[in-house]
Amino acid sequence: MVNNAAFQMTHSALEEIGDDEFDRTMKTNLYAMFYICKATVPHILAGGSIINTASINADQPKPKLLAEKGIRSNAVAPGPIWTPMIPATMPPEQVESFGDQVPLQRMGQPAELAPSYVMLASDESSYVSSATIAVTGGVAVI
Repeated sequence: MVNNAAFQMTHSALEEIGDDEFDRTMKTNLYAMFYICKATVPHILAGGSIINTASINADQPKPKLLAEKGIRSNAVAPGPIWTPMIPATMPPEQVESFGDQVPLQRMGQPAELAPSYVMLASDESSYVSSATIAVTGGVAVI
C-alpha cells in the first residue's frame, strides 16, 4: 500500500496558518496515514509492504517560518526512558524488560534527557537548528 495523501499550503509566517488549515493538514497528512495503515494491515500478507510518503521538509525544513526570525527549532528523540507512563500503559512483562533491547541494556532516566534540553535552550547552541538529538541508550538514529 502506498499512502500519498497530502495537503500543504505556503505561508511566509507561522502566524498566517489558521486553526482550520492546521486541522485540515493534520487530518490529511497524519490522521489519514494512521487510518489507511490501520485499514490496510488486515489485508496484507507476510512480506507485504506499507509505504508512507513523507517530505523533504521533515529533514530540511524551510527557514522562512522560524529561522529568518532568529528562532531555532530542534528536537530531542528519547529511546526507552522510565516515566510513569511506562508501568501505566504496558503489561508487567514488558515493564520488567523495558530498556533491555538497547545497547546500554537499560532504560534511561528522565534526568538523562535534561542535558539535551538544556544544551538546545542555551546560548551556546545558538548555531544549532533543525537538529535531532537521539537519547536512545546507544540505538543509532540517522
